[in-house]
Amino acid sequence: MRTPNLPNSLTLVRIFLVPLLVVVLLTKFEGHLIFGIRKELIGAAIFAVASLTDWADGYFARRRQQITIVGQMIDPIADKLLTSAAFISLVQMELAPAWIVAVIIGREFAITGLRSIAYARGVAIPASRLGKLKMIAEVVAILALILGRDHLQQASARGFYVLGQVALWAVLVIAVVSAVDYYRRFNRLILKTAAVGGQPTTPSAP
Repeated sequence: MRTPNLPNSLTLVRIFLVPLLVVVLLTKFEGHLIFGIRKELIGAAIFAVASLTDWADGYFARRRQQITIVGQMIDPIADKLLTSAAFISLVQMELAPAWIVAVIIGREFAITGLRSIAYARGVAIPASRLGKLKMIAEVVAILALILGRDHLQQASARGFYVLGQVALWAVLVIAVVSAVDYYRRFNRLILKTAAVGGQPTTPSAP
C-alpha cells in the first residue's frame, strides 16, 4: 500500500485555505462576528494555520524523505498565493499601502522569473537567508495588521497595528535588498555556467 505524501497534502491544504482567508477578511459580517467570534481572530487563525503548514510540509518532507518534484513546484506557489492574497486583502481593508504591496508582490514575480530562467539553464539558486527573514517578517506583519484592524476604535488593537506597520516596512526593505542579492547571484551563476561551456552547475547554499 502506497504511503500518502503528507508534505504535498499540507501544501494543498495551504492552497485551499487561501480563498477561505479572503472570504473571512473581506466579507462584511453583521457586527464583524462569525459564530460569535470576531472575524479578525478567525482570519488571523486561518493565516496562522496556513503559515504553520509551510513549515510543516518542509519538515515532514525531509524527515519522511518525501521530497518530490511536484512538491518543489507547488510549495513556492502556495506560499506566494497565501501572502499575496493576504496583502491584497489588507489593501482592500485599508491597512496596508497599495504601493508597498505592489513592490512586495512584484518582487516575488521577478524572483520567480529569475529562478525559472536559471533552472532552465541547469542552475539552481538556493533560498537566501534574507528571503527566509522576509517570510518571517511577512507573517508578523500580516497577523499583526489583521489583529489591529480596529485600531481606531479599540486601544487593544493599536499595539498590533503599530507592530504590523513596522513589520510591513521591514518586509519592504528586506524584499528590495534580497531582490538585488538574487539578481547579483543570478548573474554570477549564469556567467559561471557560461564560463565552463554551458555545463549545469549547482551552487552551494550561501
